[in-house]
Amino acid sequence: MSGPTNSDHVIDRSSEPVFELRSISHAYGRNKVIFGVNLSVWPGEVVGLVGDNGAGKSTLLKIFAGYQPPTEGALRFMGKDVRFASPAEARAVGIEAVYQDLAIVDQLSLWRNFFLGKEIVRPFGPLKVLDRQRMRSEAEAAVAALGLTRIRSADETVSTLSGGERQSVAITRAMHFGAKLLLLDEPTAALSVRETRNVLHSIDRARAHGLGVLYVDHNMSHVLPVADRIVLLELGRVVRVLDRDEVSIEELQDLVAASAKRLES
Repeated sequence: MSGPTNSDHVIDRSSEPVFELRSISHAYGRNKVIFGVNLSVWPGEVVGLVGDNGAGKSTLLKIFAGYQPPTEGALRFMGKDVRFASPAEARAVGIEAVYQDLAIVDQLSLWRNFFLGKEIVRPFGPLKVLDRQRMRSEAEAAVAALGLTRIRSADETVSTLSGGERQSVAITRAMHFGAKLLLLDEPTAALSVRETRNVLHSIDRARAHGLGVLYVDHNMSHVLPVADRIVLLELGRVVRVLDRDEVSIEELQDLVAASAKRLES
């Protein structure tokens, strides 16, 4: 599948990572699932996080997103130590997560979904009311930038969008509201080839805008074309970190398959 390429992309590591895990461990009661993980995501970098089921990807994603504070270790965001008590605190500093089920309401219009939880208001006498006109125009401009030409109006309900279009809208929404780190949990699952290509291009656009991206997926043919680095997780430990030019899709698939066999043994 053809898609975006990052062969000429250069990561600026002269400043601080967007987000950094330092010696992070995590346990659910007595069951330790993450062991001393060090992981960083830099501005304008896509990091692919791969590994078999049970490797610990979901737990790490929850730590990034503020759903789960680590048991041990330190988190640093934009060069400062942080500790999130909730996902709302993570979002407040610029961390946006896009999950498979998204946070999109089918029955609402595109513009209402785009500004869900971030509505623009204007004064109306002693009250404040929704600035519907401004939200419509900003949402329509974002849709136009995406190239979703079949969407005639931001008043259309989200139920008219395909799965790939919804993912692209969610990524664009994060960019619009100034996210600095984008967390993607299998954004191409169950999508067609064309929709997958569009989502990968949206990820490429996010990187070009300077966002750091953590991309979790099982499909190596989707991860490798867009990732700058690939982190292989096994039983809660980072076992390999590879630049995309160091490995082919087949080699990466073999590494994950070998990791899965070790988990089974």
